[in-house]
Amino acid sequence: MSLITFTSDFGLTDHYIAAVKAKIYTINSDIDIIDICHEVDSFNIAHGSFVLKSVYRDFPASTVHLVAVDSYADHHDFIAVRMDGYYFVAADNGLLSLLTDQEPEQVVRLPYTKNTSFTAKEVLAPAAAALALGASLEDIGEPKASIHRKLPRMLKATKKQISGNVIHVDHYGNLITNIDKYTFDILSQGKMIRILFGRETMHRIHHSYRDTDNGECFLIFNDLGLLEIGIRQGNAQELLGLHFDSPVQVLFE
Repeated sequence: MSLITFTSDFGLTDHYIAAVKAKIYTINSDIDIIDICHEVDSFNIAHGSFVLKSVYRDFPASTVHLVAVDSYADHHDFIAVRMDGYYFVAADNGLLSLLTDQEPEQVVRLPYTKNTSFTAKEVLAPAAAALALGASLEDIGEPKASIHRKLPRMLKATKKQISGNVIHVDHYGNLITNIDKYTFDILSQGKMIRILFGRETMHRIHHSYRDTDNGECFLIFNDLGLLEIGIRQGNAQELLGLHFDSPVQVLFE
């Protein structure tokens, strides 16, 4: 029996999370459900994909990831996918395409009626439970040729500079960019660097948060290998005036 993880934009003040879990438990009460996040910004596919992408590979192979972000029935199909060694059940709204460059191994369209009002409970939950109990994708849906795709925010890199963007603001107000350590290490060898963001310019990457004093700005490569901008014991989003999609540049001299 596989695990089910649960990611949604339901928030924590309503009954929606419990209702979805109750549906799964009525199918089999022994299934383990692990919450990843339920405070994804409403309908925000970029936020949901970042959260899930950051952690889904940490789970055992064949884990079922239930994703209820922008999961209403008025403008989406609902799909189950095997991809990168895992199962996903979600709305076909482009979120799954942002998780990995790999093509899905298999995709099926989940059956539902247009008058279904709570698709996470009535469509996604039964599909996730069936997969966790060993059903095949063919058992729960009809083959589908592909998933809906969205283009991720792309990094631009030359020998002289890397141009990236803030792709996530975490709970602490830290700004996570799409500038990755692998690209930075290759291009920065033997060169001086300048990092530009907002009205700030910095000339070094710190090894840890502890390299700065309270109230000072830090730049680190985080556990995801992405450049992160923060204020120690402060909120970088508020203090620096940066937000999702703000530009960040690394210049090499």
